[in-house]
Amino acid sequence: MSKLYALVILSLISFTAAAQKPAYDKALADSLGADDYGMKMYVLVILKSGSNTTTDKKVTDSLFRGHMNNIGRLAAEGKLVVAGPMKKNDKSYRGIFILNAKTVEEGRALLETDPAVQAKIFDTEIYEWYGSAALPTYLPNHDRVSKKSH
Repeated sequence: MSKLYALVILSLISFTAAAQKPAYDKALADSLGADDYGMKMYVLVILKSGSNTTTDKKVTDSLFRGHMNNIGRLAAEGKLVVAGPMKKNDKSYRGIFILNAKTVEEGRALLETDPAVQAKIFDTEIYEWYGSAALPTYLPNHDRVSKKSH
């Protein structure tokens, strides 16, 4: 009886999800580079503590200012979809980027524009990542939900 119950529940969930699915928007899908599943390839970057351990505050302040400016520039160009820091952890991971890039090589070229990466404040791990093509559409709403900027 429990298998039948589970099958009924799954059928109801599937039916409800299908009934609530908004209409397909070909123009939007095409503009975002979506495949038939509404997905596309990105480049996922894990930023981690690099080999440069300078303690000169002027130097680190300048590099982090350049890092933040670069984030803003890449986001404005549509090349950076997600960026954010990670809480302290035992792997020395510092943050993530999801780059709107089709290949790891293209992602590496974008990372080379970051002064903190160039100066080895951050090292990077780079992976291909398959995610929703609609991911970049959240950015315009971010300003609407944040009271302060960095």
